[in-house]
Amino acid sequence: MTSRKPSARARRRDDFLNSAGGLDDLFAAGRRGLDELDARREEARIERACSSKARYDTKADALEAIAACAEHGRRGLSGYRCPHCGGWHLTSHPRRG
Repeated sequence: MTSRKPSARARRRDDFLNSAGGLDDLFAAGRRGLDELDARREEARIERACSSKARYDTKADALEAIAACAEHGRRGLSGYRCPHCGGWHLTSHPRRG
């Protein structure tokens, strides 16, 4: 059985905190892990939203691509300006808003 004296409890608590590197270190490590996770999620979101798609420099280029697709039977496409790269991408989804 361990001692119940306040000094013994304080020593055990200090030993625990020192073995864990201190709570500040623990919280900082947790925050770093969350920041890294957020960065990976953001990269994946940009990959899905922009990097994996064909990019057209101008609206006219995007409209040409839409017309070419229509000639081959693909209808219902529209273009939109990408907030990530500033170029134009095509979509088959109806416009929101």
